[in-house]
Amino acid sequence: MSDGKTYAIQPQFHKKFKPMQVKEIIQKCLDEKLTDKKYHVDKASKFTRELADTIKQELKDLNWDRYKYVVQVVIGEQRGEGVKMGSRCFWDEETDNQAFATFSNDSLFATAVAYGVYLY
Repeated sequence: MSDGKTYAIQPQFHKKFKPMQVKEIIQKCLDEKLTDKKYHVDKASKFTRELADTIKQELKDLNWDRYKYVVQVVIGEQRGEGVKMGSRCFWDEETDNQAFATFSNDSLFATAVAYGVYLY
């Protein structure tokens, strides 16, 4: 006997985390916030928080049910030096994913990464 209730153990295809769509959102946020900005050590921390909050809110607005988001933003001074960034995650390849985008101008560089983790 069934009461008609079901429990989804995976998101529907159209509600899955879409890395290309998320990358476009991240790139738009970076471009809008940083295009005319110069690096200043006292403002970089504020910019990283604002960007992370903006990106996270844009992802929430997509209404992908039961996803939790982690957003990391790094901003540094452009000095012609290389920067390496890496991460490791333990997750379900079928539902969880990540996307990133970068930005640079003559004064600063930025990288933002968004992780989408589906809650079972």
